[in-house]
Amino acid sequence: MTPETLFSLQGKTAVVTGGATGIGRMAAEALIWAGARVLIASRKGDACEAVAAELNALGAPGHAEGFGGDVSTKEGIEALASEVQSRTDRLDILMNNAGVSWGASMGEFPYDAWDRVMSVNVAGLFDLTQKLLPMLKKSGTPNDPARVVNVGSVMGEVPMGDGAYSYSASKAAVLHLTKIMAKEFSRHHITVNALAPGPFVSRMTAFATADADNRDKVGKSVPLKRVGRDEDIAGCLLFLCGRGGSYVTGAVIPVSGGLNVVTAGDIFGETH
Repeated sequence: MTPETLFSLQGKTAVVTGGATGIGRMAAEALIWAGARVLIASRKGDACEAVAAELNALGAPGHAEGFGGDVSTKEGIEALASEVQSRTDRLDILMNNAGVSWGASMGEFPYDAWDRVMSVNVAGLFDLTQKLLPMLKKSGTPNDPARVVNVGSVMGEVPMGDGAYSYSASKAAVLHLTKIMAKEFSRHHITVNALAPGPFVSRMTAFATADADNRDKVGKSVPLKRVGRDEDIAGCLLFLCGRGGSYVTGAVIPVSGGLNVVTAGDIFGETH
């Protein structure tokens, strides 16, 4: 067995929600380099089309297609599922990456921030997966399951609010849903795993990562002393979606530079 066979996705079809920016774009590029046909969807269809054109110009063995898709409403999810079904009759990979956040201090955090964030990050993820489940079932086999990869966050693993209370709670829900889906979907030859990223450069974190100086400051707060890079997402995703990940389900991979294991510290450190 060679690295090429372990990580090749030649002939596979993938959907990446929120694929025009940030982690979604990193994922889409990794998938086309592995040979997949990648359907990129987000609320901004024109941005998805532009990213698809950029990716197709790279000369990778795969191919990208971009179009609009909104997972924040029932109608939007139905329209997105229909669009996917009009483009392909089978689905090998679904990456649920679309997400939103809301920041405000304790005492000022608005009630509306809960419905807005949970409807996209949890209900939208669940319902889109449910709508596309028949296509995933059609693709999965015992030797080569279909794959679902949910994007959670390290903030869903550790008690970290940072003014994004509904976001943190929603990502904890994503990680729990991942395990529920993994249990229920295994009988259909579908694996379900999650990434729990720490800080990466994205539109959501632009307030802290767009500027190089701020990015360095954020990186210093991470145990491994840097923010995430494109290849950090690519490596994890290609493992989960390739032949090497076919026996893994219900896992949460902490792509967070060690933030997932930060604790109160060594309280007896001064005694020895």
